[in-house]
Amino acid sequence: QVQLVESGGGLVQRGGSLRLSCAASGRTFSNYNMGWFRQAPGKEREFVAVISWNGRDTYYADSVKGRFTISRDNAENTVYLQMNSLEPEDTAAYYCNSGTWMTGLPGRYWGQGTQVTVSS
Repeated sequence: QVQLVESGGGLVQRGGSLRLSCAASGRTFSNYNMGWFRQAPGKEREFVAVISWNGRDTYYADSVKGRFTISRDNAENTVYLQMNSLEPEDTAAYYCNSGTWMTGLPGRYWGQGTQVTVSS
């Protein structure tokens, strides 16, 4: 059973930073790409970032490029999302995804989500 547990969300002011973490278990973490998605109230879930299984390749949504950084620690079975220069438009529930395609399409497994709220 694959489990993904996100943490690190919270309330931050415009221009601030947060670091999200996603701890994975249930299958060999280092075999799979990992991604982050987000969903704002009343909107569809959207792709944010993906990192390849070995950490060498990343791909970002245009809306976060240059502000967010995805990384992973295969020894710790954890993927991270460093979010800088946060804007109110970044307010959403953020979800970790396992098996994400490098094109941004989601894989099969999801975490429960962590809320990020950016105040103006």
